[in-house]
Amino acid sequence: MKIKHPLAAAVLTLPMVTTLDRRRLGTLVERLARQNVAERRHLEALLDEVDRAQPVEPENVPAEIVTMNTTVRLHDDETEEDETYTLTYPERANIGDNRVSVLAPMGTALLGARVGDDIEWDAPAGKVKLRLAEILFQPEAAGRFDM
Repeated sequence: MKIKHPLAAAVLTLPMVTTLDRRRLGTLVERLARQNVAERRHLEALLDEVDRAQPVEPENVPAEIVTMNTTVRLHDDETEEDETYTLTYPERANIGDNRVSVLAPMGTALLGARVGDDIEWDAPAGKVKLRLAEILFQPEAAGRFDM
C-alpha cells in the first residue's frame, strides 16, 4: 500500500526562459550594469526571474510560454477588459504602441509566464494583477528563432 503525501499532487511550475533569451538577457544586464541608466533598478528583479527560470532550447519551448518578442492578451478579471502587449528589449519598448520592456516590472513579470497564469507586479498606483489569457504570437512557435 502506497501512502501519498498530501503535497505530492502539487506541481511547482517554474517559469521557462529559452537558452537564447537567457544569453541575450545576460548580455543586456551586463551592459546596463556598467552604465548609469534608469532601468538599472530593475536589473536585479530581472536577474532573479531569469535565474529561477527553467532553461529550455528555443525549438522546445511550449507555445503557451511568454518568451522575448511574444505578443500576449492580458485580461483584467475585475473590469472584464483585455489589453494586448508585446514583450521587448528596452531599445524597442514603447508603451504607446503596447511594447513593454523586459526591464519594466510588468515585462519582468511576463517573462516565462504561461497562459492562464496571474501576472502581478508593483506599479506606482499599487499592485496590478492581470491574467495571461492568450498568446497571440510567440516567435519560437512561428519558427522565428532569429528574433
